[in-house]
Amino acid sequence: MVDLLIIADDFTGALDTGVQFAARGAATSVITDPAFDFAGVNAGVRVLVLDAETRHLAPERAYALVRQAAARALDAGIRCIYKKTDSALRGNVGAELAAVLDAAGADRMPFVPAFPKIRRITRDGIHFIDGVPVAQSVFGQDPFDPVRHSRVSEILGEQTAAPVIRRKAGDPGNDLPGIQVFDAASDEDLAAIGRQLGAAGVRLSAGCAGFAAVVADLLALEGAPPQIPELHAPFFVVCGSVNPVTIRQLDAAEQAGFPRHRLLPEEKLLPEWLDSAACAAAVQDLLASAKQEGRCILDSNDPPENSAAARDFAAGRGMDIEEVRIRISGTMGGVMKRLLDSGLEATLMCSGGDTLLALMRAVDVAELIPVCELATGVVLTYFVYRGKTHPIIAKSGGFGEPDLLCRLEERICTGADRKAPPHQSH
Repeated sequence: MVDLLIIADDFTGALDTGVQFAARGAATSVITDPAFDFAGVNAGVRVLVLDAETRHLAPERAYALVRQAAARALDAGIRCIYKKTDSALRGNVGAELAAVLDAAGADRMPFVPAFPKIRRITRDGIHFIDGVPVAQSVFGQDPFDPVRHSRVSEILGEQTAAPVIRRKAGDPGNDLPGIQVFDAASDEDLAAIGRQLGAAGVRLSAGCAGFAAVVADLLALEGAPPQIPELHAPFFVVCGSVNPVTIRQLDAAEQAGFPRHRLLPEEKLLPEWLDSAACAAAVQDLLASAKQEGRCILDSNDPPENSAAARDFAAGRGMDIEEVRIRISGTMGGVMKRLLDSGLEATLMCSGGDTLLALMRAVDVAELIPVCELATGVVLTYFVYRGKTHPIIAKSGGFGEPDLLCRLEERICTGADRKAPPHQSH
């Protein structure tokens, strides 16, 4: 029987939240079908994570999808819903929180957007990224989903008329109807909020992966430690993220000797390239590079000396930014499928939720099983394609230290992740 449904707005977010439960031994499944039959879940699954793919939709459409999913889950007897939001508050946050409230017929829901482990905190109702108000951070310049406000109530207020109540741990006097936005600047703050709310108080709740770890402990969703698939070289990184944090990680890896292959504008933006002889040759070059070097990067970003190449190419063909996003992720997924079909056996890593989802669609896989975190927000999972199990590491674009890829490569090569990491209570 499923105890908890998590509704996320993108794939990497679904994984980094679901893994908080999987790492505690709760059987967890991540699915991508908004019309999934909740009554037909495999026996033993206790946590179901739905990637609703609503981040880039219009608010009205996002509201409808989330409300329908939440209502069907409640009708199927799932007792708890966690609305996973982006830790930088991108997407349709207000519309989706309102959707869960309306589906449940509820008048209040705690919302804890902070993720202190990756330096994303909420203080006096303002959300900060690395000490900078979110609208002034790199997420304020996101080309697809820029965050226009730093005050959480203003972000929510653009999409919902539900009251927004600012709260701190220990102020029960503010337990008023509405979306209750909690300040938090540390893991201790998250734990204190959890103690204050208790298990009953998080039956309907919202936040990112940070507070999800607290919810996992409150609901006592635990079991046998997960089995860790064997990780082996080569380490093949595919990046569809444009976030400067990820680009710095790629730069550091390239400086450390990772071969880095960038797709040209006509390659990543013209779908017919995937069926060309040039693509077939590029796939063989990537295979050879990965085999010879034991590591490889496939990057969708333009080089710094020609950073406007794809934008100019798209503009010359009348493509808008949404079409560019879809075409690039589709190409990345298509290239990865061709690599797998050509015999690539590697530890894969996808940076960016669009890229990961495109790969899953390309290989016709609709479910992933999160296993554990290799670093905060860096999730090890796996999928089965053509009878082979492929370990894959997923990470959203906007966090992690510059040397992250180098550290992951070292752990893969030494086999350090073949044993389950000890569970740490949050």
